Amino acid sequence: MRLFLSLIFSLIFLLSVSWGNPQPAEAIISYQEEAPGQILSQSRHTLRDNRRESWQVILFKRLKDKKVQRVDLRLVGFPDTATFIHPQPLTLTTTQGKILQASDRFSQKSPAPNVGEYDLEKILPQLGTVQEIKLGLPLENHPSTYIKIPLPVVLEWQELTKF
Repeated sequence: MRLFLSLIFSLIFLLSVSWGNPQPAEAIISYQEEAPGQILSQSRHTLRDNRRESWQVILFKRLKDKKVQRVDLRLVGFPDTATFIHPQPLTLTTTQGKILQASDRFSQKSPAPNVGEYDLEKILPQLGTVQEIKLGLPLENHPSTYIKIPLPVVLEWQELTKF
């Protein structure tokens, strides 16, 4: 009986340790050919803002005939209660205190109120080596909302823009 109980407790311990310490997520950059000679690369993550609301955070790069056409960051708020102010820049703050602003791609019309898209082509090379980035979101009802972009995601973005 003692051996049986010992095995049960050992099994419970092993399961709790393996479930309690999840492995870090691996970087995933997807590539798709949109048309002959046109490639879309993207990094997609779901992150939470400082209010604990979920956001789809998508960095994408479009190449046409091996030339960069765009490098944009699309933000989609879930649930769709967030309303972006257009045209307003996205503020990026590094851990070193450097503040950068990305121009609004939806200055004329957004596909939905909870969607924002920003030009990061010239901004990403300026980041250098940072620990994380804080995105200050230009939202109507929640002007102090921000999303922290962790280091693994920043590194993934830098990898995506290399080629």
